Amino acid sequence: MTISEVEVVPLATDVETSDDELTVSLADGRRISVPLVWFPRLLNAAADERAEFRLIGQGEGIHWPRIAYARQLFVLPLTIFSTGSCMRPSHRRRVSCGTISS
Repeated sequence: MTISEVEVVPLATDVETSDDELTVSLADGRRISVPLVWFPRLLNAAADERAEFRLIGQGEGIHWPRIAYARQLFVLPLTIFSTGSCMRPSHRRRVSCGTISS
């Protein structure tokens, strides 16, 4: 039996932020939600600054021009572990976990 590996690159179609969460809609129908505290520049930005974004390329990244901040999309799923526990990558401490839904 042969097993083939397929690389799937997540592409964003929409971005939403609340006071405490960043949610990205993907082209394949999934939504990734992560705590805004993981992104201090977004957390400290005003709601209208977070609402103004543009997708980079085909949706590989997100740029917020008013706060001069950009994120590559593949970084978001890497912070979510299947066990349901998450670690904030820069500090390696537990925080509330993000979710991936379809």
